[in-house]
Amino acid sequence: MENKKIVNTEDIKQKARQLGFDLVGITSAGPLDAEQIRIYQDWVDSGLAAGMDYMKKKISERFNPAALLGAAQSVIVTAINYKPSQDSLDNKNSFAVRHLSETGRVACYAQYEDYHVFIKKLLLKLTDFIASIAGPDIKFKICVDSAPLAERAFAVRAGLGFIGRNHLLINPHLGPQLLLGEIITTLKLQGDEPLSADCGSCRKCIGACPTGALREDGKLDAGRCISYLTVEHKTDIPCDLAALMGNHIFGCDECILCCPYQQKSPYCKNKDFRFFSERGNLDLNEILKMNEESFARRFCDSPLLRTGLVRLQRNAAICLENLTTGRAES
Repeated sequence: MENKKIVNTEDIKQKARQLGFDLVGITSAGPLDAEQIRIYQDWVDSGLAAGMDYMKKKISERFNPAALLGAAQSVIVTAINYKPSQDSLDNKNSFAVRHLSETGRVACYAQYEDYHVFIKKLLLKLTDFIASIAGPDIKFKICVDSAPLAERAFAVRAGLGFIGRNHLLINPHLGPQLLLGEIITTLKLQGDEPLSADCGSCRKCIGACPTGALREDGKLDAGRCISYLTVEHKTDIPCDLAALMGNHIFGCDECILCCPYQQKSPYCKNKDFRFFSERGNLDLNEILKMNEESFARRFCDSPLLRTGLVRLQRNAAICLENLTTGRAES
């Protein structure tokens, strides 16, 4: 008799929105269908996950939340829209940095404080609220990008959007600039229906990808993706791909910025999610001169900390070479 109290799912959703989430949906904790597992397994077996060995482990767990939390009944999926306002992008600090001739571009999400920490704090508050109305016996497992969970697939099943040709979750209203967080729980909740939407005939992201990582057959070749190369890849970047990186020093937004859903989407409205416009374009020579102490101090609350100074300097050297040879924007 774990759950004696009646819990209104709308109360949970309303609380999530009050906490600052733009989207919240609910789905069963039952496993995803076998076809999705087969497609993922084929992607891994084809070598398209590149050096992300963690993507090749615990595959069955990724598609079955009960493997992460015993007796799981539901998954609450949340999302925050991180599209920055034009005012944020155009403030005086950002303006000054952008007009340096030797700068490296940082993906938009990494111009915010570390979303892993920010979203986890909000989800902890949401679980506290749920426990207060459902009782202390309810169990929870919070996932923010690091747990082995196929979060975009569960977001689709929870009605938050669809998977676009850029392999990102796209919400028809909010676009593809979404950061996800999930709560797996033993509380049984009524699920939402998936949305009926897709990319239609649009293929702009495929043409916009600088390295051809978005293949014509619909698969993602992670080993060619600039986001993978600059953030995840641990060794030297092959010369042919380095030449195509332009001045992307951390991540890449090309397949996002060209998306029609992104272009018509609203700006981020969560005022608590701190945005650092001066991190949008980094002085490459400053990065190359950094030591570990100055790097840690500068990016202590940033997703850039994950890649480490050695790899960030590797990326900076590539960007500087591309700028020198005319293969990147200044």
